[in-house]
Amino acid sequence: MKTFLIKTLGCKVNSYESEFIRTIMQNDGYKEVEEKADICIVNTCTVTNTSDKKSRNIIRKSIKISSVSVRLSLLQIQQIIKVNK
Repeated sequence: MKTFLIKTLGCKVNSYESEFIRTIMQNDGYKEVEEKADICIVNTCTVTNTSDKKSRNIIRKSIKISSVSVRLSLLQIQQIIKVNK
């Protein structure tokens, strides 16, 4: 079974989007894990230098614990799920 991990930074909208992404992933047969996932989705938006830095740090850390790190729109994430099935 393929696994996934979601890292969420930003506003409440990002949290809602992450829940939506989580549902899509689980419905497509992926299992959510805490670390070492096949796919790591970093859901973030940045409006300040501080949030930019936090996002870059999370992405760097995610690359170390996952074979794939994804930071894309919902539509692009859905396309990646279909390709990786």
